[in-house]
Amino acid sequence: MEGGKKTIVVALGGNAILQPGQKGTFDEQMVNVHVTCEQLAHMVESGKYRVVVTHGNGPQVGNLLLQNEAGKEVAAPMPLFVCGAESQGLIGLMIQQNLGNLLAEQGKGDIPVATVVTQVVVDKSDPAFANPAKPVGPFYSEEEAKALETEKGYNVREDAGRGWRRVVPSPDPIEINEKAAIRQLVEAKAIVIASGGGGIPVIRENGKLVGVDAVIDKDLAGERLAVDVGASIFMVLTDVDSVRLNYNTPEEKVISTMTVDEAKGYAEEGHFAKGSMDPKVKAAVRFVEAGGEKAIITSLDQAVAALEGRAGTTITKS
Repeated sequence: MEGGKKTIVVALGGNAILQPGQKGTFDEQMVNVHVTCEQLAHMVESGKYRVVVTHGNGPQVGNLLLQNEAGKEVAAPMPLFVCGAESQGLIGLMIQQNLGNLLAEQGKGDIPVATVVTQVVVDKSDPAFANPAKPVGPFYSEEEAKALETEKGYNVREDAGRGWRRVVPSPDPIEINEKAAIRQLVEAKAIVIASGGGGIPVIRENGKLVGVDAVIDKDLAGERLAVDVGASIFMVLTDVDSVRLNYNTPEEKVISTMTVDEAKGYAEEGHFAKGSMDPKVKAAVRFVEAGGEKAIITSLDQAVAALEGRAGTTITKS
């Protein structure tokens, strides 16, 4: 390991790229990413870590799907997994440019920053394929949705009284296909951005990789990335500074440290919201159980403090 440095995989939440209520213009996102990259630059500055970054892509892919729909008469729409690849390039560019500029300002312009378009292998027999449940893309009327179901074979579902949407599977990540390339880049002292949006879902068929329309949970994919590149630390950055029990109730309690067994117990008691904190804690537990030193859950502005044990929630084996 280079100079005793530890590899850390940092999973950025959606608020690191696009804030609620914003339109999602490139300029807006660049401002948000700049703030995010300032935190990442502090980690690099410390000289203690080799950094791999992963991120969400929900709003960006949603916008690409809307563009597909709006422009379908003049440009061929792309499959969902291709839109995922496009979003990896878009967000990768924003992080690369901002972080590269910040490092150059600090006299560390010799540190390369690279985005890897990342395929994540899933099992084609994963139960999720038999029960698509993840809403994606625009809202439709019931008539439009049923027509898409017939014409394109989409699975569609009414979404909380807001209209009809396409739903796709959310399978478990098995392997980061580009893990060898990512590890080589990290060993060459590069900061790597990888597995954005949970990665591009692919299955193996007759010895070949084939893209599938699905959405992999970004935190679970981040954990898989952390294991596959041999990281010591897995950090999930979200919109709260630490994990809480009885969240948003008078009995709310901040948890600074949890063992794997404690985290599992709290999850079984229903403390962590599905689709929100639950997958983050699940990913953290998986990482530690797979041999990781520790996992950390905190907010973006507390990232450096959490690495020093002064903030956030740290999950360890015991």
